Amino acid sequence: MSPFDDIPQATRDIPLHSTGPDQPAWWRRTRMLRRTLGLALLALAAGGLVAWYQTNGFSAAEFAQPFETMINRSALDADGATTSTSAREENRDVAVQLAPSSRTLLNHRAYDEAPDEELVALSNNASIRLRTTAAAQYEAMTQAAARTGVRLVPLSGFRSQAEQEQIFFNLKAERGQDAQTRAEVSAPPGYSEHHTGYAVDIGDANQAGTNLNSDFENTRAYEWLEANAVQYGYELSFPPDNFQGVAFEPWHWRFVGDRTSLETFYSE
Repeated sequence: MSPFDDIPQATRDIPLHSTGPDQPAWWRRTRMLRRTLGLALLALAAGGLVAWYQTNGFSAAEFAQPFETMINRSALDADGATTSTSAREENRDVAVQLAPSSRTLLNHRAYDEAPDEELVALSNNASIRLRTTAAAQYEAMTQAAARTGVRLVPLSGFRSQAEQEQIFFNLKAERGQDAQTRAEVSAPPGYSEHHTGYAVDIGDANQAGTNLNSDFENTRAYEWLEANAVQYGYELSFPPDNFQGVAFEPWHWRFVGDRTSLETFYSE
């Protein structure tokens, strides 16, 4: 028995994908509508896949393969015929715009680089830059700490993606780490909070040996920051046992003291 034996004879006699003059007029007229609806359904399906993959801990690279397959399938038009290269590329562009993209990699969120014109140098280290508001609040925080005998020192601020690429891959190779292990202590390029211009690594000028290591937790600088940083809009990015699975970094603080910075780190 053929697959169409259960379909009435009258229906079976109509070609399912006819492209000739015998194709029903209503079928030809609705071709664009069917293509648009198909792309919309594709976008919804892709969005569902994104949510499922992120919920189950898959990376952006792992998500890419099934999404590419779905996009390639959109190259078939509503009549079952293969579209031209330009039409296929147009379908891909529309689907990508409609569907959300994966925004995490190895448990780190993706961040855009801060515009250069919004960055200013810190007073006690001109090579370190932060966004204007974050810098002003950092300076105020440093001065307040100094009045209690605590000497905060900035170690790193804004980083470009190129700089982060060197930090991530060079140290990964030097230490013989796999990508997952490396990501526990350093974000991949494109996924570092330092790209935003709101993140700063802070040290204790009175105990330089604790800079950028877990011993910073035992300094007066860290104790002061824990108690007072929130007053200046700063918070610890990676506290112990954080949900991202990133190693505890007592030196890494981020500014969330205005709407833009808050949306940068907390919007979905």
